[in-house]
Amino acid sequence: MSAAAVEHPGDSEPESLLETANRLMEQNPGYRVEIIGGVITVTPPPDGPHARALTKLMRPFLAAGLDDGETEVLQGIGLWLPGGPEDYAIPDLSVVDADLDEHLIENNCYDPAVFRLVLEVTSSNYNNDLRNKVTAYAEAKIPVYVIVNRKHGRVHVLTEPLADGYASHQVYAPGQQVALPASIGAEVTLDVADLLKTGQRRK
Repeated sequence: MSAAAVEHPGDSEPESLLETANRLMEQNPGYRVEIIGGVITVTPPPDGPHARALTKLMRPFLAAGLDDGETEVLQGIGLWLPGGPEDYAIPDLSVVDADLDEHLIENNCYDPAVFRLVLEVTSSNYNNDLRNKVTAYAEAKIPVYVIVNRKHGRVHVLTEPLADGYASHQVYAPGQQVALPASIGAEVTLDVADLLKTGQRRK
């Protein structure tokens, strides 16, 4: 999902980033507020094609049985990030361990250790998903990061997290099938053309 940086308001006793983020969420219902690399970003509510792409994306994960037993498939769940003292992200879609509730850290965000996969569907400011979040999710040791890049008509699959990025970055074009790593808990294949078509505006 896209985001735009927000200036920290100046006053005699500045509030913490987390306090500012929570205030912005209260003032902007439906918007997504995150802190990545010590920078607050505010994302407008998703458009229809973005929401349709997410619905389409959930189906193969559910069909593979990833929402029963050892794992769950969730939208918009908070992920606490190790990159800063108050950093957190809210991925569009996540595959998490079923004992998620036992790993709450702070501010409705959970330990990255329980996330098997995170997925983002890009919007207007796609660079946040393709750059800042790549570093943030790699630092958090998220094993699989999937980006549905609506801007450039590609699906990215990043695996093997390192300190500042991912060792493996595979890019798939329409006409290709994406076989996700079995480490997420089941075999899941995504159709690139189908996903990208769903994520476009209907004429």
